[in-house]
Amino acid sequence: MTYMIIKRELYLEKIRNYYESDLIKVITGIRRAGKSMILEQIISELRQSGIQKEQIIYVNFEDLDFEYINDAHKLNDFAKSRIINNQKYYLLFDEIQHVKEFEKAIASLKATKNVSIFVTGSNSRLLSGELATLLVGRTVEFKILPFNFKEACEYLRLKGVKVKDDFIFDYIKWGGFPQRFDLKNESEVKNYLESTYNGIITKDILTRNSDIETHKFKTISSYVLANAGKEFSSINIVNYFNAVNNKNKMEIDKKTIYNYLDKMEKAYFVSRVKRFNISGKEVLKTIEKQYAIDTGLRTINTNSVNYEDTFFLENIVYNELIVRGFDVYTGKTYNGEVDFVAIKDLKKCFIQVSYYMINEKTIEREFSAFSPIKDASPKIVLSLDRIDLSRNGIIHINIIDFLLGRVELPMT
Repeated sequence: MTYMIIKRELYLEKIRNYYESDLIKVITGIRRAGKSMILEQIISELRQSGIQKEQIIYVNFEDLDFEYINDAHKLNDFAKSRIINNQKYYLLFDEIQHVKEFEKAIASLKATKNVSIFVTGSNSRLLSGELATLLVGRTVEFKILPFNFKEACEYLRLKGVKVKDDFIFDYIKWGGFPQRFDLKNESEVKNYLESTYNGIITKDILTRNSDIETHKFKTISSYVLANAGKEFSSINIVNYFNAVNNKNKMEIDKKTIYNYLDKMEKAYFVSRVKRFNISGKEVLKTIEKQYAIDTGLRTINTNSVNYEDTFFLENIVYNELIVRGFDVYTGKTYNGEVDFVAIKDLKKCFIQVSYYMINEKTIEREFSAFSPIKDASPKIVLSLDRIDLSRNGIIHINIIDFLLGRVELPMT
């Protein structure tokens, strides 16, 4: 793939510290986000550091050549047959969820051989089953998202495309799945995203042993993605589903909705966001919002894209904060909320996201969201406005400048 030329430094800088560690490096994320690309870049860096080709064992379990390695014993035998001396070996296993009870092989190799192990998977159940107890305390996880805005700009420039600030609208609509940037027009991009979306449902959710009803799941998934960023209400989903399926006499209950929402999260369709009680300075247990892992998935489940829909921008800001290593919550005040509380290294800031603040009324609405907050941590409004609208100690930052890393968020 041509997009392999993009060095995904945001992730590599985190993983690089563990190249020689005996912790198992688990790289997770939605299909087609670029996990295989990350592995290839790790291999390249290992080779550049002087590691010999023979010491690097790479297997993609979606390659038919390796289909026979389908259980822990075969994986263990395969790896041991390639480890021929006491030198350190680097084992990189791509989409390892295809190997039954792979944890047993990984745990055995870790215990008996001089190895550094990297694995990828497209489902967060990768290390959540009973067998995963074999690996408790022995793993470090890295979550990969599709290209963020800066990576998308960088890739297009390497392709010779002149990227202007208005590219943000294309990114808002179609998101950052790497391969979509090689397609020629919106029709092809839409078809690609729909194919990706339906393929994930088929491969990662509607498995052989699944008790999920296909029509019900697709209806709920479409609703959740179309409403990503809005306050979650299971009652609204029940009413929507029952109204849509009234002629078919199908109904759905809250338990099923939460079960399907859990499946969506584990397949990396959405991230679930909790509220932070700003007054009490505590995380509330209730989950209030979901954000799409990529806004392209939101677009294909929405009849039309309104660029003034702040939820698209919120979604992009949320994903950017997560990629940069922040813990992110929605902020609950005694009479309202702010979009995000972002916390990193024991420091935090409060963030409000707006499209354009076209008049004084809009400016007042966005800036006044912070008025109930007595906490002295920085308060920031992000919008597409180019004019600096900072006032009363509240900082205004242009979203594009933030996404491109031109301006850092102040934290205390």
